[in-house]
Amino acid sequence: MNTWIAVAATALGCYAVKLAGLLVPAGALERPLVKRLAALLPVALLAALTAQQAFADGRALVLDARAAGLAAAAVALVLRAPFLIVVAAAVLVTAGVRAVGG
Repeated sequence: MNTWIAVAATALGCYAVKLAGLLVPAGALERPLVKRLAALLPVALLAALTAQQAFADGRALVLDARAAGLAAAAVALVLRAPFLIVVAAAVLVTAGVRAVGG
């Protein structure tokens, strides 16, 4: 039963946040600072999620094949490779490091 209470509370919280976003006056959203934050926030959240998934295992920090794959993806991005090549490089390097026991 406690799980359903948590699910219901989360659903209500999400609805409240969505409603609060709709109630913000349009003038407040047109401010330069708000526009800049709205553009940068998704990038920061995605970077944080990527770092957490690549370098964390439970409560411990790890440096394993995922980090090598992330580095390969970063190199491909610096070289301006297409997105599919970036993903393929990350997958191949991660699989290769795991195959050799890293």
